[in-house]
Amino acid sequence: MSTLASHDSSRSPDQRESDSVQSDQKYARKPRVAVVFGGRSSEHGVSVVTAASVLSAIDRDKYDVLPIGITTEGRWALTADAPERMAIADRRMPTVEQVTDQDGAVMLPVDPASREVVYTESGAVPKALGEVDVVFPMLHGPYGEDGTLQGLLELSGVPYVGAGVLASAVGMDKEYMKRIFTSFGLAVGPYTVIRPREWERDSEAVRRRVGDFAAEHGWPLFVKPARAGSSFGITKVEGPEGLDAAIAEARRHDPKVIVEALLTGREIECGVLEFEDGPRASVPAEIPPVTSHSFYDFEAKYIDSAEGIVPAPLTAEQTADVQRLAVAAFEAASCEGLVRADFFLLDSGEFVINEINTMPGFTPISMYPRMWQESGVEYAELVDLLIQAALRRSTGLR
Repeated sequence: MSTLASHDSSRSPDQRESDSVQSDQKYARKPRVAVVFGGRSSEHGVSVVTAASVLSAIDRDKYDVLPIGITTEGRWALTADAPERMAIADRRMPTVEQVTDQDGAVMLPVDPASREVVYTESGAVPKALGEVDVVFPMLHGPYGEDGTLQGLLELSGVPYVGAGVLASAVGMDKEYMKRIFTSFGLAVGPYTVIRPREWERDSEAVRRRVGDFAAEHGWPLFVKPARAGSSFGITKVEGPEGLDAAIAEARRHDPKVIVEALLTGREIECGVLEFEDGPRASVPAEIPPVTSHSFYDFEAKYIDSAEGIVPAPLTAEQTADVQRLAVAAFEAASCEGLVRADFFLLDSGEFVINEINTMPGFTPISMYPRMWQESGVEYAELVDLLIQAALRRSTGLR
């Protein structure tokens, strides 16, 4: 049913534990994992919720853990190791401020010769917090998932979980993601891009171009921020009268906007995880139509917790096809660590890739961990595999 079959058959639990022990032997102490979360993007709250799950799952007998939250203003803060304070409450997302008890700031020196994390407070001598061996970046959206944080960690010489600078940037920019996919022969849906300067210079010409796009592909259209996630800023536009408001909403999150045609079919997702012998795909999942929402938006995903179907009810041939395409997308974008690849299965039977997420939602009920659980990898083991992969990997060109 899954290309993961070799995960269980080729390596026994004892062998996988041996791999972890060998990796840990590089250190005279337990490897120290900095879990970094929050951030300046509109996905701040989603990141906090995700980090809570990871903090709860990390094996404290194997790793020391340092939680670092980034506030909505961008300050790196020393936070409480208190996952219970990082949950959605009364339909409101948590913030880093709610788990930060101090006013100082955490600094990661940009010095490959030192991984010493320092805590600074106004009027006080900086306090060394010890070295960090690996960073688990649980940030979503710009200023974290888009290559910016990854670039900082590369400069600092600190290994980290997940995609590198290029793949992170590609995975965040829906236009260039699609351009790369098409260059590797992967099918994508019709789209057009509204760049900041062209909208500011001649918005009427943009309206005409989008009108021509709609005349070719039909209404409704989906207007999205080009570099955002968790369905923030997306509007389903039924006709030209709603276009300006939709563009304004998208531009609240990103000055660059992408407009996509409606694709009729089923929404299928597939996880990719990098093992020592290369990336493998999970069983796929299906996102059924959400009757209480016009599309699979933020509230459907995170507040109302729309249920996905795992594994997706596909034929063996369809399952193998989407798994192959998910790994191909992972490789096309030069990804590392993990990816959730999202597809449409059209009425014609063709799979069209919508996007990849280089740091997908990662709570135990999120689709990515659920797909891997159904594939034989429990949540805590999934977290451990990602940390071990990052510890094996060097920074720099690779």
